[in-house]
Amino acid sequence: MALAREFSHEDVALGLIARRKDLLDSLASELAAKVCAYTVDVGDFLALRAAAESFIQTMGVPDVVIANAGVSSGTLTSEADDQATFEHIIRTNVLGMVHTYQPFVEAMKKRGSGTLVGISSIAGFRGIPGSGAYSASKAAATAYLESLRVELSSSGVNVLTVCPGYIKTPMTDVNAFYMPFLMDADRAARSIKKAIIGKKRFHVLPWQMSVVGFFLRLIPRVMYDFLMRRAPRKPRSL
Repeated sequence: MALAREFSHEDVALGLIARRKDLLDSLASELAAKVCAYTVDVGDFLALRAAAESFIQTMGVPDVVIANAGVSSGTLTSEADDQATFEHIIRTNVLGMVHTYQPFVEAMKKRGSGTLVGISSIAGFRGIPGSGAYSASKAAATAYLESLRVELSSSGVNVLTVCPGYIKTPMTDVNAFYMPFLMDADRAARSIKKAIIGKKRFHVLPWQMSVVGFFLRLIPRVMYDFLMRRAPRKPRSL
């Protein structure tokens, strides 16, 4: 929602996708931009493709496509009830990104310009105990975006991987533990917009998390295991 507001201007056309029609209608009513809103689950490729084709027919091929849909929950492999949660998280956070881009890629390549933005997470840098599904989904998203970036490197289409730390949203509001460098959603949206305009390919926010992420990837496995055994766990909520 913050990204939609950040990009909303009278001379901009926005395509918005969400599962909840009430949220979409409420957001669309407050934006200055021309808005096409579609009530679609990003896990449903055929429905999402139909929405994308409708947008292209109405507004043309977009300059920027942002895959921002994501879900998070604590998960435990030992819990049979969590298997459906694993599937839901992977489908939304990984396949949802693929589904979001697919209808636009060829049109962008033909035009020779465009930007695909994927919201991943620093949670994908290392496995987070108690959040195996979420960490795995974000690691997969980051790897997928890197693959796509190279595939499109000579096409004029840029691929930007965004790895936020903790952003204040309903997804993080359920966390009972301390979240270092917690960032306001509007500030995060401004940072992401700046990265898009600057044609960046990889962006970690806030900047402090780029330092955290750097050291996270350097910590030896033995030390990482020791530290993370004591880390707080995200609640199992989905």
